[in-house]
Amino acid sequence: MPKVAVVMGSDSDFPLVKKALELFKGFNIEYDARVISAHRTPDIAHDFAKKAVENGYEVIIAAAGKAAHLAGVIASMTPLPVIGIPIKSSTLDGLDSLLSTVQMPQGIPVATVAIDGSYNAALLAIEILGIKYPELMKKVIAYKKKLAEEVIEKDKKLQGEIV
Repeated sequence: MPKVAVVMGSDSDFPLVKKALELFKGFNIEYDARVISAHRTPDIAHDFAKKAVENGYEVIIAAAGKAAHLAGVIASMTPLPVIGIPIKSSTLDGLDSLLSTVQMPQGIPVATVAIDGSYNAALLAIEILGIKYPELMKKVIAYKKKLAEEVIEKDKKLQGEIV
């Protein structure tokens, strides 16, 4: 069974991260969610990242606001793919988080989604896992087909309302 880790820099990130966890449940993906701070609990962050493979994780999602170093710190210590979610903070409307997450040095890649983009982070993790798990890839294909069908239906409805 696929297994993902979702770490967040603060428990205040949980309401946003919850969207990702709900998507994982819908795709029947095992996950662990943790609060780990790159700045306030660096030893725990390092230990978590170094033991991620050993603990059975295949993808890690890291959500953080403001300085948002969590994804980069985790990525620097694990061979696993890391997806960063920049969290909107009150300071600079999330731009600080976005730039901190996306600007990684060469050799330390972090896939970065939109500010507060936890749903897309989960979907990207699922797509990555789909490479290894064919049944998951089939679910992703069906999911995207359903999205397209919903847009086609909305367009039909709109066309019927245009005078």
